[in-house]
This record gives sequence, C-alpha cells and structure tokens, in this order.
Amino acid sequence: MKLLVALGNPGDEYRDTRHNVGWWLADRLVTVWALPPFRPDDGAAASRGEVRGRAVRLLKPLTYVNRSGDVFRDRGLPREFEPEHDLLVLVDDVDLEPGRMRVRARGSAGGHRGLRSVEAALETQEYGRLRIGVGRPGDVGVDVDLASWVLAPPSDAEEERILATFDRAVDAVECWLDEGVEEAMNRFN
Repeated sequence: MKLLVALGNPGDEYRDTRHNVGWWLADRLVTVWALPPFRPDDGAAASRGEVRGRAVRLLKPLTYVNRSGDVFRDRGLPREFEPEHDLLVLVDDVDLEPGRMRVRARGSAGGHRGLRSVEAALETQEYGRLRIGVGRPGDVGVDVDLASWVLAPPSDAEEERILATFDRAVDAVECWLDEGVEEAMNRFN
C-alpha cells in the first residue's frame, strides 16, 4: 500500500489558506484518480482505491498541522509499511515561491511544525515529501509574521500560480507511485 498524507487544518476558516495547499492537492488527486470522496476515518479524512495497479490510501489528518504525526500513532500501519518507500507527504513550503514544487526523499522539517510532528511519530526523516510553494511574506513586500501568513489565503495571483502546478504535481505523484521518490526528484525538480 502507498500512503499519501496531506497536511492542513480542518475547518472552514482554514480551507482556503496557504497551510492547506497539501489538502488542495489531495482533493485534486482524488478527482483525477476517480477515487471515493474523503470520509472520516479515525482522526483523518480518508480516501482509498487502486491507482496505476497499486493500492493507494490518501489521508488528511484532522488534528491541525502541528499535530499531523498523530495520524500515524492513531492507526496501525501494516507491518510491511516502509516510510522511505511507501509514504509521500503533501505539504506547503514557504521557502518556495508560489508556482514551484519540489520532491524530496528525506531531510529535516525545515521549521515546518507539521513535518516535525510526522518525523517524531515515525522516528525518521526518511520519507518522501512533495513541497508546494506558498512563498514568504517578505517576498511580496508584506510585513506579517509567518504563522499569520500561512494561515491566510493567498492572493488571487498566488493561488492561480499554486493551482497551475497541480497538473505537474499529479504527474510527480504518479511517477513516485510507479518508480519511486528518487526518480520523481530527478524528473520533476
């Protein structure tokens, strides 16, 4: 089974924020792959099905970004589950400008509390992640703290650039499914 975990915050007040772009991409994947809609499942919204001949499960943890790792503690993962091969986390990244994405096979959380929570739960930094750029406030001449920035909606122009990356992001996820994270990095970074 391949597991995709999209980081974001539950609730209408967060739905359209920068911190939820991972959820936006998960919604796109469910639509493109014609999977069942997300349904509540033990602390997460979940969808599952077969994609490209593989069993795939998509999760949107409902614990808020900073406690995203709880989704791994709250459910039993199959014994054969190997995060370095079987997990891809979909996450916002302030260090990438809107309209950019990057696939990584491992690495630090880079200050992202959701990734920090995932790493603590898995006890490893060895798992795939697809980072979706949302930019920093200083990049657009805005003077706000980072927490306020990621918890606010992007401008219309930023949102357009973010959404424009999603076709390429779907291709990167499908490459990850078929050939692994290293090949996805080589082709899409």
